[in-house]
Amino acid sequence: MNDMAVGPQLRPSVERTFRTHDGVDLFYRHWPAIHGPARGAILLFHRGHEHSARMAHIVDELALPEFDFLAWDARGHGRSPGARGDAPSFGTSVRDVQTFVDHIGAQHGIAPENIGIIAQSVGAVLVATWVHDYAPAIRGMVLASPAFRVKLYVPLALPGLALMRKLLGNFFVTSYVKAKFLTHDPARIASYDADPLLSRSISVNVLLGPQAAADRVVADAQAITVPTQLLVSGADWVVHHGPQHAFFDRLGAREKERHVLHGFLHDTLGERDRAPALDRVRAFLVRVFSAPRAGVSLLDADLHGPTREEADALAAPLPALSPRGLYWAATRANLRFGGLLADGIRLGHATGFDSGSTLDYVYRDQASGRTPLGRWIDRTYLDAIGWRGIRQRKLHVEAMLREAILSLRSAGAPVRIVDIAAGYGRYVLDAVAELPVRPESILLRDYSALNVARGTALIHERGLADVARFEHGDAFDRASLAAHSPRFTLGVVSGLFELVPDNAPVRQALAGLADAILPGGFLVYTGQPWHPQIELIARALTSHRRGAAWVMRRRTQEELDQLVTAAGFRKVAQRIGESGIFTVSLARRVTE
Repeated sequence: MNDMAVGPQLRPSVERTFRTHDGVDLFYRHWPAIHGPARGAILLFHRGHEHSARMAHIVDELALPEFDFLAWDARGHGRSPGARGDAPSFGTSVRDVQTFVDHIGAQHGIAPENIGIIAQSVGAVLVATWVHDYAPAIRGMVLASPAFRVKLYVPLALPGLALMRKLLGNFFVTSYVKAKFLTHDPARIASYDADPLLSRSISVNVLLGPQAAADRVVADAQAITVPTQLLVSGADWVVHHGPQHAFFDRLGAREKERHVLHGFLHDTLGERDRAPALDRVRAFLVRVFSAPRAGVSLLDADLHGPTREEADALAAPLPALSPRGLYWAATRANLRFGGLLADGIRLGHATGFDSGSTLDYVYRDQASGRTPLGRWIDRTYLDAIGWRGIRQRKLHVEAMLREAILSLRSAGAPVRIVDIAAGYGRYVLDAVAELPVRPESILLRDYSALNVARGTALIHERGLADVARFEHGDAFDRASLAAHSPRFTLGVVSGLFELVPDNAPVRQALAGLADAILPGGFLVYTGQPWHPQIELIARALTSHRRGAAWVMRRRTQEELDQLVTAAGFRKVAQRIGESGIFTVSLARRVTE
């Protein structure tokens, strides 16, 4: 064995693998509890370049024999496959965390609410991003020196690397970090220098990905309500302290604590005098596991809280002659000019940038306009980060639909689909068009007569008129949804809740879907927990609602999931785009 652990390991471990969504088998270690049935599990996530063996000492030093411990080797690290120091993307690694937790539930019978996490450096960024994006109901997390912003010591290093990646594609850089900058522990310094499983180089994808994710997670840390302990190494040469403190100050967790460990280098839990740090970790984990998990109710987050305040600020008019007022007036003028030449912008002005017509145009992704300049403007418009996210959302919706249909077929259940706000219905029709067996029925509904007409035409184009139909309907009318018979087995609501700031109508729509879907059936629903252009949208784009400003109130994933749970569903799967803007989730109707 080539692993280089430091010090004797007293508790025996079992070496295992789990399979990721794309068929890669990642290595992990499992230390079963040694005193009776486990109270829960502690997951360990290593820092960049390293692997699970370098966190193995924590298992014994924490002295928590009643807990299982599990630690993985991330893609391209340790004994997991992949090019050393590389991964397809940071988002892929975040999804790997979710797959790991799913595996732990299926293989070891440990539910998320019985899981605590200890993560270091890049591993801490990975876990913080996962908790922000997927809203897991874990018991608590310890983040040790999270690498929210790496010290590169070269001016403009990050934008320079981003430009080089754009020109050259992914490439590798060698880490400047020496063991003596990580810890004062001579044994760990020696083992670091001799460890053949350490990856000395790192791909620019893996270097830049966590930084982009960290920026939005730090900015939106209020979305995280999981009990959190933050350990800050006071003499850290590797990462900046500022983003760590900003993250902590913005955290939405009711239970949170911060400890600045003066004189500690970056390997916080591997420092020479680490006992006081581990004492704090142990006390925190024992405390959060000593009482039932107390979540934060977000069912009334539309009435008060950060996202409500953000939406109210965006809705407030700016003084016309203020710098920001002038900036956004100029932006609106540029869009009016663009609308003269670019077909997509002109359609947005005519029908609303949030209309079914605009979304279908974005889905088709074919730049069109008057003159080559108009087509170039339209191409730039369609390549905006939000529209790229919309197209990725469509792919995720289609994948979730097919997953639900396969599950229903495997159980011998009929496939009866309803989409309560379908727009033109393109994502539903595209998802079922190539299935070997057609659904028994598809009902598409929308409030807009134009969308009903265009969607009906699309049904005929796809050759699905024998099983699909389109009707005019109000997505928020619970009674009209409940009146359908036979009841549906698969409901869809995509792109709707993102447009509705208040929770009361969302509750009505979800209650209608709960009435309309049989127990054991599925619901595919989308969310928008984050958007980097939310002020641009509010200040410069218009809604389908009679040309009003398109002001959105973001819902955190946890808020959305709580609304879905309250309606009688249980989330079973989720996808999120690389930029973290749109989520697509799959929930199951619980037994009545």
